Amino acid sequence: MDAINKLSLSVQYASNAKKLPTRQQFRRWVKIALEQDVQMVLRIVDEIEGRALNQSYRGKDYATNVLTFVYDDSEPLYGDVVICAPVVLREAKEQGKDMLAHFAHLTLHAALHLQGYDHEKVREAKAMEARETALMLKLRYPAPYLVS
Repeated sequence: MDAINKLSLSVQYASNAKKLPTRQQFRRWVKIALEQDVQMVLRIVDEIEGRALNQSYRGKDYATNVLTFVYDDSEPLYGDVVICAPVVLREAKEQGKDMLAHFAHLTLHAALHLQGYDHEKVREAKAMEARETALMLKLRYPAPYLVS
């Protein structure tokens, strides 16, 4: 199923963070999560932009790690993903996680959200977490929900 889905991905770097995954790494992570055709922009931002977007769209006055915006849920899906690099780097350090593994997890998480996965209800959350864990293990990263 993974190989037949098409991906159009634009990666935008709008962050001054020094340690960031490459476009190829982001593409690999998104592609492995595909269950349908997707056209998306992945924008890596700093805290000012991340906070402004979270405030505008979710009414929350802080920068969050990842935001997913779905514009058209017919195939191909159209959407944007915003990852706040300083938040991801800080979380990785605080949680004792490898930086690339944390970026991979949040990229997978966003790609699944784009495709309709959610975690508002317990059953949905368990299904989404199981899918994320399987994908992380397939990428040879640790399961993301284990306490280290």
